[in-house]
Amino acid sequence: PVTDGSRELHSLCAQLEFLLQFDLKERRSFFGQRKDYWDFLCQGLAQRRQEHEGIRFVTSLDKLKTPVGRGRAFLRYCLVHRQLAESLQLCLLDPETLCEWYYARSPFLSPQRRAEILGILYELDSVTFHLAL
Repeated sequence: PVTDGSRELHSLCAQLEFLLQFDLKERRSFFGQRKDYWDFLCQGLAQRRQEHEGIRFVTSLDKLKTPVGRGRAFLRYCLVHRQLAESLQLCLLDPETLCEWYYARSPFLSPQRRAEILGILYELDSVTFHLAL
């Protein structure tokens, strides 16, 4: 199993975060706080499901104050529960929402790249992750 001490884990999480932030449009909340991929994931999952256990879990963690911290915790939760590919796929279903959040260079806006990314993420479901949440 992959644990918190694994170098590969840190590289994987950094690459996932880079991918989710690449060509992300700058958006702000009502109070002026910059939105990040965490907000994109929350919106995308809310459009497809009533509630996602990972979102509920992360929002219950009082120590997490920033969207980036919440996003990182969500990625870890999804890796442990083998839900990353499915969760991201749900967020990527609506082209209009993708265009609201990402500029044209984002690989999520290319159907071929999106399929490649999701295929690789579904392969991660066969890997066991034992991470501190």
